[in-house]
Amino acid sequence: GGLTVEQIAAQVVAEGVRKVAIASEYPDRFSKTDLPADVVVYDRAYINKLQKEYRELTGTTVLIYDQTCAAEKRRRRKRGLAHDPQVRSFINERVCEGCGDCSVQSNCVSVEPLETPFGRKRIINQSNCNKDLSCVKGFCPSFVTVHGGGVAITAQAEVSDEDFGPPLPDPVLPAMCGGDYDIVVTGIGGTGVLTIGALLGMAAHVEGKASKVSDMTGLAQKGGSVYSHVRLATDRETLRSARIPTGGADLLLACDNVVAASPVAVELYSVDKTVAVVNTHLAPVAAFVLHRDAAFNESNVMTSISQNCARTEVVKANDLAAALFGDSIATNPFVMGFAWQKGLIPLKYESIEEAIRLNGVAVEDNLSAFSWGRRVAHDPARVEELVRPVWAKPELPSNDLDEVLALQREHLTSYQNAALAHRYVAKVTQVREAEEKAGFKEGRLALAVARYYAKLLSYKDEFEVARLHTDGQFLRKLNMQFAGSYHYSYHMAPPALPGRDLATGRPKKRPFASWYMHPTLTLLAHFKFLRGTPFNPFGYTKERKLERELIANYELLIVELLEWLRLKELRVDSLQPKTYNQLVQLAELPDMIRGFGPVKEESVRKAFEAEAALRASLEVAPPSRRRSSLAAP
Repeated sequence: GGLTVEQIAAQVVAEGVRKVAIASEYPDRFSKTDLPADVVVYDRAYINKLQKEYRELTGTTVLIYDQTCAAEKRRRRKRGLAHDPQVRSFINERVCEGCGDCSVQSNCVSVEPLETPFGRKRIINQSNCNKDLSCVKGFCPSFVTVHGGGVAITAQAEVSDEDFGPPLPDPVLPAMCGGDYDIVVTGIGGTGVLTIGALLGMAAHVEGKASKVSDMTGLAQKGGSVYSHVRLATDRETLRSARIPTGGADLLLACDNVVAASPVAVELYSVDKTVAVVNTHLAPVAAFVLHRDAAFNESNVMTSISQNCARTEVVKANDLAAALFGDSIATNPFVMGFAWQKGLIPLKYESIEEAIRLNGVAVEDNLSAFSWGRRVAHDPARVEELVRPVWAKPELPSNDLDEVLALQREHLTSYQNAALAHRYVAKVTQVREAEEKAGFKEGRLALAVARYYAKLLSYKDEFEVARLHTDGQFLRKLNMQFAGSYHYSYHMAPPALPGRDLATGRPKKRPFASWYMHPTLTLLAHFKFLRGTPFNPFGYTKERKLERELIANYELLIVELLEWLRLKELRVDSLQPKTYNQLVQLAELPDMIRGFGPVKEESVRKAFEAEAALRASLEVAPPSRRRSSLAAP
């Protein structure tokens, strides 16, 4: 067997390593008597601090990081082999700034992007979250932890087979032309992709057909790429190789479309015969953990698949499975059921059902997921209608200026009052009219000002965070996501409370039970009228002063933009298309400013540097010399 952590520590100490430390998710499980005398055990939260400390030491040092990989932890929990804590993290996306600090702190792919009318936010994928709560350490008051209860299973519990009328018709199964039929399954490690290959192989065996299954696995604990080659034939002599030859795939089951678009998978497709069944959910790649605004290039992914296949069928499998079962782990049998009902799998229903029963794991859930996949293939509109009450997704950001103005006017009125909304609309209208007179009909500058002037005006102070947590929308979403008996806690770092996090040096975040914090926040939200007055007790902090300064300087930038556009209107040739594009970039710079506390301060510093570089690149001098629009006080 493998070495234990204690044995590894003893070995490296015996080899003469100068200093050894252990960072563990469960530091209390180590006994000093089982470790060498000089080895110290820390909570894993200290790993970054330890790395910085140890890199300054001379000689060889060793850090041992002790944590079960997320995929393995989920497997053990599902099989009852490991403790499954009854606590989950949840994000109020209206409070979230999309700063990405939760991803930085957790390095977790379960923190996924959520596109909203107010930009990209974050959401926790409850299906693959390993519940270590490291994301909660992100310096952001949008997080709550939910204790007890469980993820809501929504539409399935309310719908019976009779709701679909007569039984689903059996499809015409494909013939095995040439005696064989090749299926490639793509997905993410740890989500049951290989199980689909195994089920198809067993189903073939049940009905007397030959099969060979070859799995190419990635690093499941890192959400690695996984491919399963499933070769079916009327007799074994036809199958000379376990791998599908280049261009030999008859069917692609793309449980993950990013993996399906990879060169390794694409070489198996044929524009003459491959039919692709593609799950449209775009799982975040590792780049998203490192880069908060990473582009997912969904259209490129789908194009890469469709251009290399004869036909493409798409299904919103992840979203539908999560809505129906409360867990997107049902996605893969769902995709398989969809493909079978489309007449793309040359195996009888009875054989597939028998294979699922022989597998012996989550039998009824897998059979149900397979049946729901069939239903979507037969009547997608009916299924989407049934799950729509719990499947509503926020609308994507609009590029229509009138729509943005209407959205932000309503938001600013709720944020403060109608006077602030009027101030906002007046400024944007000025830019819009000047831009049109200058001949720039696309309106990109006015759109940028409309988005980011509103963003700066509605900074999330204590009153706004309180309002967004207590106005009813957040609790409705919480109750849609979770069911049963549960309670929740907010996680915040109120400036009035002292203390620093020893691992990060930041103000210390603390949990606050909702039974007393929710009424407190409700009361606090009513005092938003103090915002902008000398009587605001929070208005004297460094962060609030910075936010007011950013607004004032952005309004100076608006004046500067108007003067630039005026030059163009007067036919002074200083405003060329390149300069216009740079002005749009200047107006969009507040998009870089995100987060709370130290995270926001760092983002302001970077935005200021970006502005200085952008201004330096302008080919013509500005019409007037003003303070930088993003300069810190």
